[in-house]
Order: sequence, then C-alpha cells, then structure tokens
Amino acid sequence: MKYLITASLLMLALPASAQEKLSVALDWTPNTNHVGLYVAQSQGWFEDAGLEVDILPYTDTSSGTLVAAGVAEFGILSAVGFHSQRATGADMTAVLAVVQHETGRVVFNGERDDIQRPADLDGKIYAGFGSAWENALISTIIRNDGGEGVFDTITLGTSAYEALANGSVDFTLEVSTWEGVNSVLLNRPQRAFRYADYGVPDQHTTFLGGNGTWLAQNPDTARAFVQAAQRGYEFAANNPQEAAEMLIAETSGMLTNPDLVRASMAALVDGGYLQDPGEPVGLIDGAMFANITSFLFEAGIMRGEDGRPLDVMPDVSSWFTNEYLSQAD
Repeated sequence: MKYLITASLLMLALPASAQEKLSVALDWTPNTNHVGLYVAQSQGWFEDAGLEVDILPYTDTSSGTLVAAGVAEFGILSAVGFHSQRATGADMTAVLAVVQHETGRVVFNGERDDIQRPADLDGKIYAGFGSAWENALISTIIRNDGGEGVFDTITLGTSAYEALANGSVDFTLEVSTWEGVNSVLLNRPQRAFRYADYGVPDQHTTFLGGNGTWLAQNPDTARAFVQAAQRGYEFAANNPQEAAEMLIAETSGMLTNPDLVRASMAALVDGGYLQDPGEPVGLIDGAMFANITSFLFEAGIMRGEDGRPLDVMPDVSSWFTNEYLSQAD
C-alpha cells in the first residue's frame, strides 16, 4: 500500500541543513566583558540563528590581529587596541559596543594622605602595562589638574595590582568593574580618579568587531551572529546574576573566583555600562567614537602602516557600524 507523503513530512524526514561555522576571538581570558557571548551560547541562541560558533581561547596573538587576518570572523576588541590597529589599515569594523562608557580609572592606595588630586601624582611611580596610551592618558589627567605630567613608569603588567597593594608603586590603572571589584573583595581600600573628570573623552571601552571583508561578503550571517550576541548582552543587562552563573558554567572552571564574577556583573549593570537608557544594547555612539579617536590622534598614538604618527585625522565613519544590530530597545 502506498502512502502519500506530504511536503511538510518530507522536510521533517530530511536532515537539517548544516549550520554555518564561524569563530570569535577573545581579547583576554574569559571575564564579564564576554558574558553576552557565553549567555547566547548557553541559551542556544547562536544555534537558533543557524550558527555553530567557536569561542576561541585567548592567546599571545591579539584578537584584533586574528580578526584583521581573517583567522576569526569576529573578536572582542579593546577600544584603544582597535583604534591603533585600524589606523594602520587593519581590516576590521566595530559592530557592537560591549561597554558603553569608560570603566578605567587611575587608582591608588586609599589610605595615602599625600595623594588628594591628580597633580599629586607628579614624580611618583606608576605601575604600567607597556602602551603609549597610558602615558598620554596619565599626563593629560595630571596636566589638566595643574601638574606637569611627569612620573616614573615601571612596566609590570598584571603584577601592578600586587605592587600597588604592597606599596612598591604609587599608582596604576585598573578596570573598575573587574580589578576595582576585586580590590573590594580583597579588602584593599582604594581611591581613584575618573578619566573624564580631567579632560579625557568618554569612550566605549570594548567592542565586538568583525573582519571587514568577511562582513561585506556575508551580511546575513553577520547580522544573525551580532543579533544573537546582542541578545546575550541584553539578557545580561536585565539578569546580571543569572548571566554570571551562565558565564561560570560555560567557561568550565576557567573562572576560579565565582564571587568576583557575580560582583563584577553587578558593577557592570549598576554602573549602567552595558546599556544606556532608551537605547538598544550594543549601540555605538558616533560622536563618542570620533571624540576618543581625535584624542588619540592628537596624542600621537594613531600611527600608520609605516609606524609614524598620522598627519591627518582619519575619517572614522567607516570604522564602525550599527547596521547589524537589532534596533529595538
């Protein structure tokens, strides 16, 4: 006996079409700046979008380099790193602002009486991380408070925070939503100066960026990925503690201090860093983008492919786009 097989039943019987594979590179070991990716992975939103997403572990090769070279289609990018590489012609475009406002700050031991204002940092010892941005940033802050902007630098990397705690150095920079939160958990009193209070433009400190050539060739896939990631960050903005637990679970033990993850998520949301009121999560502010680029240009940090400071302020209108975002708030 023959059976009539309807088109719908036939479709159900056939194997599902293969999901499109792409990768996203991290800019550091997993932390709360990456939470939207892991939430989307945990909730199956990448899979729902027809994507198989590989979140690449952090390596000595920067995420920006991996994206620009096309090794990864997307990457989490620090803002200063992105601007610096883009100035050299690196093939990448920012597609989502992970962090809406500056989370960095100049920090020092909270029990010191000799540091009350940025000008007091003149002549003191700074524990640094080896970038040109740091000198321009700190000098600007000190000079805008009436100081000379002269200080000694010891490059220590992440050891800076222990050096600050034991008094080997006088001040350093930290991310308030991570190292700053950790200092509270460790009961290390600190005080800090906010960059924007002393003439440094506010900025999106972290982006999700894509390879420019790949974006142009795969707009639908790009939109599917970006909106799934955006959905993850939106969930995190509205449900920080649930998102923290997903991040902890999805990273399989790489985050060794769950209390730090939970407190960091609370700081990101309470500080309004993941979303501005009335705006979609991830929206890139063009004026903010241009202002920090101008600061970096004037400070001589923006260098061309030949390694020399740019002579002309670049047109940054093509360096970012909001076109892949869902515009519903």
